[in-house]
Amino acid sequence: MSGRRCSNTWMPSLRADYGQYFTDDVVVTVEGSDQRAEGREAGEQLIRYMHEQAFDARPELKNLLVDEGKAAIEADFTGTHTGEFAGVAPTGRAVRVPYSVIYDLRGDQISKLRIYLPLSVLVEQITT
Repeated sequence: MSGRRCSNTWMPSLRADYGQYFTDDVVVTVEGSDQRAEGREAGEQLIRYMHEQAFDARPELKNLLVDEGKAAIEADFTGTHTGEFAGVAPTGRAVRVPYSVIYDLRGDQISKLRIYLPLSVLVEQITT
């Protein structure tokens, strides 16, 4: 998978098509939490929940690394808290939290995403 195609998975213009980048058996995890999705539809829904339901958010890409069978991004998760998240009702507060994602690639699709997002920082930003 090219670096451009991998980074496009997170670009707002392609929100409607996350699943096209995933294998049928993709696994999406938010490391350090119990958030886990298995399968193309569930993986897409987890990402949609974070970017479109709990938050109106998008990544601001800082770095992209691609190697044979692997890719990684460093980004900021930026947006507005618009839906229930971690038991907190929508606050309308702005958030900006650094995060990273490690991708396992199979052919030209993503077979696993491990999202490293400091949830405590995110919760602090919506509650203070």
